[in-house]
Amino acid sequence: MVYLDYAATAPLSEVAKTAWLEASAVIGNASAIHGAGRGARSVLEDAREQIADLLGVDAAEVIFTAGGTEADNLAVAGPATRGKVLTSAIEHPAIREAAEIAVKAGSSHEEIPVLPSGQVDLGALAEMLDGSVSLVSVMAANNETGIVQPLAEIKELVEKHAPGTRLHTDAVQAVGSIDIPAGYAVSLSGHKLGAPVGIGALIAARDYPLIPLEGGGGQERKVRSGTHNVAGAAALAAALKQAIQTRAERAAILTEFGARITAVAEESGGSRSGGDVPRLPHIVHVVFPGTDPEALLLGLDMAGIACSTGSACSAGVYRPSAVLAAMGFDDDAYTALRFSMGEGTTSNDIDRLVAALPGAIEMARKAVRA
Repeated sequence: MVYLDYAATAPLSEVAKTAWLEASAVIGNASAIHGAGRGARSVLEDAREQIADLLGVDAAEVIFTAGGTEADNLAVAGPATRGKVLTSAIEHPAIREAAEIAVKAGSSHEEIPVLPSGQVDLGALAEMLDGSVSLVSVMAANNETGIVQPLAEIKELVEKHAPGTRLHTDAVQAVGSIDIPAGYAVSLSGHKLGAPVGIGALIAARDYPLIPLEGGGGQERKVRSGTHNVAGAAALAAALKQAIQTRAERAAILTEFGARITAVAEESGGSRSGGDVPRLPHIVHVVFPGTDPEALLLGLDMAGIACSTGSACSAGVYRPSAVLAAMGFDDDAYTALRFSMGEGTTSNDIDRLVAALPGAIEMARKAVRA
């Protein structure tokens, strides 16, 4: 199979696997005070220090979680108790639904609109900012389209119009590919980088308002409870290090692959969403008018190619993309495909996709006409 769904989950990398296996051999609960526990704690704190150094933050700011969803929820819950939450209209459900839960608890939430380019409408954001806003959360790059958001400009607007407002970014897709401006709390997830599923982190300053999402031992800064996933933390640190160290080389290769995918998609009547805007090199998101989404995915799957629609699926049922709807697309007039690549993607993989895509598109158009 040609695997082009790294944005959903990346295969376990060799460096992460090695780190995980080595850390798994260390016996002990990192919260125990005996020698075995101290050994496990040493591995955990080494991983925390590595992640902090890689991201240019203090080790105390690294809070280990079970993944990006928990990190997002944790980032929203605390500030939401202090005022209004602003999130972009293209956020991951982990952010949107956390904000909605906060509303039920007495907070308020508004969505920042996006332009047809897929980027946040900075003019609209400026008008929404005032002293009642406690948090602005905008993802570093969209998980469906790969379009990069103007975080530096957003920070400037917030500092000008609502000083003291907290900033957060869901960087699950972006960390390791682009730089994140200082001043943001940052969510990340291991399995997008080649670490195992079940480990992530929230990077939050010491004075960032955090509240526990559940009770327990308070192992992570007294806001995140549960026995530490020591091996997962070690694997996350290793995967993040590799992603950052190989970023430039990987970006050059994947940008070339993306150009090849885009060319054949355009020859078949498709177009990249968002137009000429900055985007992550590993995600190619293409809109194909007049095609049946299930037929298109099935045609590629029959050719041995795994990709995604880039929108939520439930029990195998295609659902229109809320992200593209926010960008102004007509849900019933298009099919969008997300091809996402990574360390293991080869030129031969792209050759196979280029060969299979035109036929799959034609089959999907016939399905609509039928």
